[in-house]
Amino acid sequence: MGLSELVPYLGAVSLAEVAMRTHRTWQVVTATACWTGAVLAGIWVDSHTDFWRPATAVSTVAYVGLPLLLGLYLRAQRDLAVTYRAQAAAAESRRADAELHARTAERSALARELHDLVAHHMASIVLRIGVARHVLADADPRVHGVLDDVHATASDALSDIRRLLVALRDPALGEVALVESDAVPTEIEAAIERTRAAGYAVTSEVDPDLGGLDAIGRLTLLRVVQESLTNVMKHVDPGGEVAVTVARRSAGIAVRVTDSGHDAGAPNPAGHGIIGMGERVELVGGTLDVGPTERGWEVDAWLPVVVTAEEGEK
Repeated sequence: MGLSELVPYLGAVSLAEVAMRTHRTWQVVTATACWTGAVLAGIWVDSHTDFWRPATAVSTVAYVGLPLLLGLYLRAQRDLAVTYRAQAAAAESRRADAELHARTAERSALARELHDLVAHHMASIVLRIGVARHVLADADPRVHGVLDDVHATASDALSDIRRLLVALRDPALGEVALVESDAVPTEIEAAIERTRAAGYAVTSEVDPDLGGLDAIGRLTLLRVVQESLTNVMKHVDPGGEVAVTVARRSAGIAVRVTDSGHDAGAPNPAGHGIIGMGERVELVGGTLDVGPTERGWEVDAWLPVVVTAEEGEK
C-alpha cells in the first residue's frame, strides 16, 4: 500500500482526533469541511465522469461521517468520565467536611466539659492550697515544702489544661493528631516534602532530637513550620528557594523559615495565619518574629523545652 493510498485513512484519523480533543465547534466544523472537500476532490479526480453516484455518498460517509461520529463519541465518553470523577471528588470533599465539622463539634463539647468541670476544680485546688500556705505559716517547714510542691504541681496541671482547651478550640489543630516526640522530625520532613512536590527548591536542616516539648508544644512546632510553608506557597512562585532550619538553641527549639521571591502580596504580620502562629507560640512561652528580608520573607520562632519526668528518667 503506497502513501497515496494511506492518505484517506490518515485524514479520517486526524478528523476523529480533532473531534475527540477539542470543544471548540468552529474547529470541528472547519476540519470536517476541509476533509470533506478533500475527499470529494479525490473522488472527482479519480472518476469525475461518475461523480454523481451512490458510491460517492458511501465513500464520504466512510471517510468523513464515521470518523466524525467516532471522535464525538469518544469526546463525550471522556467528558462523562471527567464529570464522574469531579462528582466523586465533590462527594469526598463533602464527606470530609462533614467529618471535620463533627470532629470540631466533638472537640468543642470536650473543651466545654474540661472548662466547666476539670479546670474549675483545679483552679479551686490551687486557690485553697495557697490559702493553706498562709494559714499554716508557722507549721513545720516540711509541711510547707509539701504544700509548695502540691501548689506548683497543681498550677502546672491547670496551665496544661488551659493550653489543652486552646488546642481543642482551635480549628487549625483539628487535622493534627497528638504526635510523639520521636515523630516530630518525620512530620516536619513530610511538610517539607509537600512543599518540594509543589515545585519549590527547599533546603532543610532538621535536628533529629527535638525532645523536651509537651504535646501542645509539639503541635505548635508543627503548626509554625506548616503555616510558614503554606505562606511560601501562597506568595512565592514555584521554583523559589526556601530554607527550613529546626534545631535546639538556648534551652529551646528554634525554627527559621526563609524564602526568596515574595511578591507584593506577602503576608501581613496582622494576617490571620500569622496571628494564629503568634498566639500558639505565646501560649507555650515562646517568641515569634516575622518580617521581610533583603531576599524575601523570614519566620523566626523559638519554643522553650520542658524536661518531663519520662525524659528525666532517660
